[in-house]
Amino acid sequence: MRDYDLVIIGGGPAGLSAAVRAYDEGIKNILIVERDNKLGGILNQCIHNGFGLQRFKEELTGPEYAQRFIVEVKKRDIDIMLNTIVMDMHEDKTLLLMNEENGMFVIKPKAIILAMGCRERPRGALNTPGSRPAGVYSAGTAQKLVNIDGYMPGKKVVILGSGDIGLIMARRMTLEGAKVECVAELMPFSGGLKRNIVQCLHDYDIPLYYSTTISGIKGTERVEGVYLSKVDEHLKVIEGSEQFIECDTILLSVGLLPENELTKEAKIEIDPKTKGAVVSDKLMTSVDGIFAAGNVLHVHDLVDFVSEESELAAENAAKYIKGEFKKDGSHKIDLVAGDCISYTLPQYIDYDNMDDSIIVKFRVNNVYPSRKIAVYNDDKCILSRKKRVLAPGEMELIKLKKEDIDPNSKKVTIQLEE
Repeated sequence: MRDYDLVIIGGGPAGLSAAVRAYDEGIKNILIVERDNKLGGILNQCIHNGFGLQRFKEELTGPEYAQRFIVEVKKRDIDIMLNTIVMDMHEDKTLLLMNEENGMFVIKPKAIILAMGCRERPRGALNTPGSRPAGVYSAGTAQKLVNIDGYMPGKKVVILGSGDIGLIMARRMTLEGAKVECVAELMPFSGGLKRNIVQCLHDYDIPLYYSTTISGIKGTERVEGVYLSKVDEHLKVIEGSEQFIECDTILLSVGLLPENELTKEAKIEIDPKTKGAVVSDKLMTSVDGIFAAGNVLHVHDLVDFVSEESELAAENAAKYIKGEFKKDGSHKIDLVAGDCISYTLPQYIDYDNMDDSIIVKFRVNNVYPSRKIAVYNDDKCILSRKKRVLAPGEMELIKLKKEDIDPNSKKVTIQLEE
């Protein structure tokens, strides 16, 4: 096998946009490794519109959005290996790959970009009482069955979880002739975008029950119905609140997890909050020369942000390959999630390599009306702005300027204030 300067693991929106940008930054010896039989990743089954509003200023379907980048990749001399699995990744950037054509083989590039995306949290992680009848699907699996395979999972549906995939599938199942009885959400707020709640539930008169979970599943061979119960502030089922809803299908939209088995194998530090790699503002992980971007790093609400983040990772990987990177780790400034903040991305600033300004992403841990976003460099407030509503389903962005950060400081804290 030939040697590569850059290997990108994953051929979805993150991997595609990273490959195009890295090539345009002067790295011509690039390989995209994709385990599926085509490029595009999860976007291939997302046939609804709403993609690309920020990037292309028009509404595209998932396949259309992916195709924009596939076309750009194919214009460039970028190698692609489909149906190829990365079996192992080591700290020295050695990759063990396998496909039908070459068997098992080894590649050791100068840099790696992780762009493996994310996966759905399975039913086994929920401890849902009841038997294991047919008719229980993850929302993403149901989406593939309907949009790719042309198969309807069922006719009377209850959806657990109000993440964006669950909301979108409520509308999709309705349009295909199914009756969506309700969407139940464990938390007192939705994890999805507000526009999806309006367009996918309100527009179709589908009820959304907050602080509600499935307390039991009825059925032996096939789902016959579910028991829904209210939960208290500790997310414990409230006795006596149970109601039975007849259905033949349950869709689970209970969260996404970054696909990070390879990341862990390479002994890359993982953030317990995001479940993705800990990265600097250059999106480099704790292993020198390995970068990460997209949903493998943290779960995004818009694919436009995935592309933007992946291009940043590609720019920095190109600098690393060309030897333009100062040694990372000599001057780290921690980015700290303060009051009401769930996590920040990146987790720290590499001050020596920092650009004149950087974008920091964060999510809040609850719904907060009319709060102030405040940023402190040690004890000094360097940024403050008011926002009418903040919710966990919407990623927040702030710009930090290098000139505002004391090079001798230890941390930058982001928090909400009254």
